[in-house]
Amino acid sequence: MENSPKKNFLSFQIDPAKFAPATDEEKAQQLTQRESTSFMRDAMRRLHRNKMAMACLCILIIIALIAVIVPYFYPYSYTQQDVSGKHMAPFEYSKKEQQRIARGEKVFPHIMGTDNLGRDYCIRVIYGTRISLMVGLISALIVVVIGIIYGAISGYFGGKVDMIMMRIVDIIYSLPDVLIVILLSVAIKDIISTSKNSLILRLGPGMISIFIVFGLLYWVGMARQVRGQVLSIKEQEYVLAARAMGAKPAHIIRKHMLPNCVSVIIITAAMQIPSAIFTESFLSFVGMGVSMPMPSLGSLASDARSGLVSYPYLLLFPAASIFLIVLSFNLLGNGLRDAFDPKLRS
Repeated sequence: MENSPKKNFLSFQIDPAKFAPATDEEKAQQLTQRESTSFMRDAMRRLHRNKMAMACLCILIIIALIAVIVPYFYPYSYTQQDVSGKHMAPFEYSKKEQQRIARGEKVFPHIMGTDNLGRDYCIRVIYGTRISLMVGLISALIVVVIGIIYGAISGYFGGKVDMIMMRIVDIIYSLPDVLIVILLSVAIKDIISTSKNSLILRLGPGMISIFIVFGLLYWVGMARQVRGQVLSIKEQEYVLAARAMGAKPAHIIRKHMLPNCVSVIIITAAMQIPSAIFTESFLSFVGMGVSMPMPSLGSLASDARSGLVSYPYLLLFPAASIFLIVLSFNLLGNGLRDAFDPKLRS
């Protein structure tokens, strides 16, 4: 038998004799793969790993539960007055309450003190928080609905339709929102005086004008985001296949495009809520928010200015509530952005 040719030491060819076949167990290890998951589940998994965002979410849930549940069993109402207990410090009792305590009665303390009319300040801050959360959620819902419809139509049809619709958006961007709120507040006063059956109507012309302004002006950012997503999606193969099969534009937008815009919609809506809360607080601070005696965090902060030196806690509590809510929503929005679009993470 002839000897096998000797391998050239400069050759890069691998000698099979130096290797052993893999066992069945080693082959099975190579087949282990990550379990299949959906886009939403994978985004929620990334969000759960963001400790800051989850902490803010827990804070917002606690604040919402306090604002919704506590007023049902809290012993004081936001309109109840005690003229003998004006400007009381936290956990201080008025003369009438001290007499009741001396008789052996149990009196619930004023956790945050009282205001200049002797009203419990804690329940007023809780009601103001409820108003702020309601404004933020309703405004975000209005922005999402209008922005999705407008942006999807503009991006899908394109051409002249897109050009005209985007010029309308540019015009809306130039409108001063505060001026429109003032004009609408004056115009809606007559409607308020004739009908007080609706909760929103009872909140006053300022609140109704805020909701109208959000429906007229604040959806343009959402519309631009959705339009950009639709423009990038409409040339995909599955959209072209749906068109070739005769699907109507409404069906294509609803079934194929909007589900792929969910991440942009959620992120933009989460960022819109703190903006709406801050806008409502600012307008209530200057006297164009909810009607008295319904409290708002902005109106409470405005009323506390006159006694800032003597009673600083009256400004501290509503300002801290606004700060905590807005900051939590902003950090949660950042967490949602990182979870739904990992490419944006630094």
